[in-house]
Amino acid sequence: MTQTQLEQQVAGATGEDLREVQSRGFSLADPTIVNFDPEPCNLPPQILDWDQVDLERNVALINQPVL
Repeated sequence: MTQTQLEQQVAGATGEDLREVQSRGFSLADPTIVNFDPEPCNLPPQILDWDQVDLERNVALINQPVL
């Protein structure tokens, strides 16, 4: 996959403008390669579970009693 194809796929999946995706610097990553990050290695993997984020954002506007 080329960089252009990757950016087009991300833009299509997210609905973002292609220029916005290009400005964010997406790239293909191999999760088995961990020595690419200049930050200290004693940090946990920097992974974001978007499903979990969505669940945390999905809160009721009015508290309702649980039956």
